[in-house]
Amino acid sequence: MKKTLLSMTIFGLLSATSYNALADSPQIYGRFDMALTHSENGVTTQNQKSGTILENNFSRLGIHGSEAITDNIELLYRAEFEVDSATNEGSSEVFKARSTYLGVKSDLGTLIVGRNDTVMKSSKGTAEAFALTNAAYNRMIAGQDRKADGVTYYSPKIADLVSVNATYLMDDNYEDSDEQQYAVSIVAGDKKMKKQSFYLAAAYNTIGGVDAYRGVAQYKIGNLKLGGLFQNTESQTYNEKEGNSYFFSAVYNLNGVNLKAEIGKDKAGFGKYLKNSTSDYKNATDVDITSLVVGADYRLAKSTLLYTHYARYEGEFRVKNAGPVIDLDEDNIVTVGVRYDF
Repeated sequence: MKKTLLSMTIFGLLSATSYNALADSPQIYGRFDMALTHSENGVTTQNQKSGTILENNFSRLGIHGSEAITDNIELLYRAEFEVDSATNEGSSEVFKARSTYLGVKSDLGTLIVGRNDTVMKSSKGTAEAFALTNAAYNRMIAGQDRKADGVTYYSPKIADLVSVNATYLMDDNYEDSDEQQYAVSIVAGDKKMKKQSFYLAAAYNTIGGVDAYRGVAQYKIGNLKLGGLFQNTESQTYNEKEGNSYFFSAVYNLNGVNLKAEIGKDKAGFGKYLKNSTSDYKNATDVDITSLVVGADYRLAKSTLLYTHYARYEGEFRVKNAGPVIDLDEDNIVTVGVRYDF
């Protein structure tokens, strides 16, 4: 009896010690996201293929963690890679770089060096109802960038509400640009709609060959989440290429099923729909593009999400504000997918 009690005590102590060590160890995580998609023209699918295809929606593997350096300073690190299993079509490029950085966190804020989403991109919060799919914002607008060789700063929250953030890209690694490449943002509220029922953001960006400013607003009323984004974008190279873009989204939770709808209007012409539709993309002006997306998702378990959506894109443009109006080919897309997180 004594030996049994002693053994159980030792086992319990070892288990507690192992748990604590594991809790402080680097954490491995990942996502597998595969979808079956049918598209008329393929201009907005992940691999620009028409017909019925498999899409890999940014499946990834990663490792991240932190370690206390002093009582007030914490070291942060992350290495994340996209795993391409559906669209490589024989290519050896199975892995692609995602967010990979080293950083420090203190009472003065968080500073990250490496590859990371720009603060322009992250300013969207969760207003984007169909993120990481063939109906994502970047089908219509610029500014959705993840860049390497950069420094990102996130300030502490002021009054547990407002933070100021910035991204700066090192000049020597972007010599093809005549302008300083940076983005700044100020955000208020909670993008996850838990601490506060609203989220507001304003951002300015010179990264990716465009000058752009953006405003985002989200509000939650019961089971309904409303979101909106406005952006003005101007090319740093082509003086005539600029304009406004708008998105409005609504997500309603009905007994665990998220019913979603989003409409978009683009007058600027920097998105993938236009870029993949015409060789005159750089000279496109008088752009008028409309998108409509409706869909739903349902979480089978904490780790597993089923989703589906229908997206429609249509539009027109001119070349350098001259000549006839050119109609873009419409694209109708139907997607059914599954996402597994671990």
